[in-house]
Amino acid sequence: MAQNWTPNSWRQKPIQQVPDFPDLAALNATEAQLATYPPLVFAGEARRLKSALANVSEGRGFLLQGGDCAESFAEHGADTIRDFFRAFLQMAVVLTFGAQQPVVKVGRIAGQFAKPRSSNIERQGDVELPSYRGDIINGIEFNEKARIPDPERQIMAYRQSAATLNLLRAFAMGGYANLENVHQWMLGFVKDSPQAERYRKLADRISETMDFMKAIGITSENHPSLRETDFFTSHEALLLGYEQALTRVDSTSGDWYATSGHMIWIGDRTRQPDHAHIEYCRGIKNPLGLKCGPSLTGDGLIELIDLLNPQNEAGRLTLICRFGHDKVAEHLPRLIRAVEKEGRKVVWSCDPMHGNTITLNNYKTRPFERVLSEVESFFQIHRAEGTHPGGIHVEMTGNDVTECTGGARALSGADLADRYHTHCDPRLNADQALELAFLLAERMKGGRDEKRMVVNG
Repeated sequence: MAQNWTPNSWRQKPIQQVPDFPDLAALNATEAQLATYPPLVFAGEARRLKSALANVSEGRGFLLQGGDCAESFAEHGADTIRDFFRAFLQMAVVLTFGAQQPVVKVGRIAGQFAKPRSSNIERQGDVELPSYRGDIINGIEFNEKARIPDPERQIMAYRQSAATLNLLRAFAMGGYANLENVHQWMLGFVKDSPQAERYRKLADRISETMDFMKAIGITSENHPSLRETDFFTSHEALLLGYEQALTRVDSTSGDWYATSGHMIWIGDRTRQPDHAHIEYCRGIKNPLGLKCGPSLTGDGLIELIDLLNPQNEAGRLTLICRFGHDKVAEHLPRLIRAVEKEGRKVVWSCDPMHGNTITLNNYKTRPFERVLSEVESFFQIHRAEGTHPGGIHVEMTGNDVTECTGGARALSGADLADRYHTHCDPRLNADQALELAFLLAERMKGGRDEKRMVVNG
């Protein structure tokens, strides 16, 4: 157990990005109520994820982490969850084939309700109101009542998370994740894509592999791994009162776990080493993510790693790098060299979304070519440094939204108004997300081919 740590020791530290609840008695009552609720996830599941991430940190796997920028109460529904899960599985199959390694599947879902903001105040015309901080805190509607932080929203977030997890577990274990189904969905995408010919070769290779497996008797009926999959959840641990209420002792190990999600991460705005978010996260045993932006120094990163993973356990810590396509070459190599010099065990993951946000036609958007450029640079830098590019972290949806420009269907700034549904930041739609997976798989395969040529000399 972490020294001098309790689930509430974070309350003695400075804290950033916390809303000002006007009714503290109501807040305390809500947190006390949540503390009596069943856990959303279980310690054994979190340990299984940590074991899978340990393999990734040692170069034997790849992390796919993605989902909504911020979940909303209004968009919660079975179809929305199904469509996200389907798009996510298709990405995972393509990446598995490209990497020729297991893909660890972690969704930004069933808990991703709170959002950090660059300003406490939002202005529209002459009106100033508190910023929207996610449905778990206040409402997105621009009026005074909606923007008041309401503790009851935490109960709603818990219940939505529980319902979402229930359906995700059913999909993952009940046959919906059957590899044959996923492959058929992917073939539909390839057929309809403007770049169909480019993707068909890879799709045909996957088809040939599946046909060979059938021919030698490996089917979903006699191999459960072909019809079931491990799927884990994650979110930013921003609202620490909610996290504390769902922090429980594991009866088998005596360790503390956050039972709000399998993996939680610390944002770029809340990673101060002597502040509350680092204090809370250092004491729980879940796998952790740490967002790494341009302002993070090599020495600062090592200090944070030593606070969060003092035992240097493989699979404990994922570094989620978010620089921007034009800054990654400047900042990523120095962080890699600092970590390698100190021998720290981490998973390196690329978040190509948060550093590539621009405003176009009064909409926040992310150009697909910038997203792809940062991913490509991430892979090239790791190959040059001799380290493992371990994953990607994307904001995406299974719906046909128009929030990010570009991609094979060449969405333009004029298209953004058509279906711009996000409650916060722009997301890749299902086609763009799968397109990114295909392009990434091509790079992975190219990297493997180059490595074979060097080995075979």
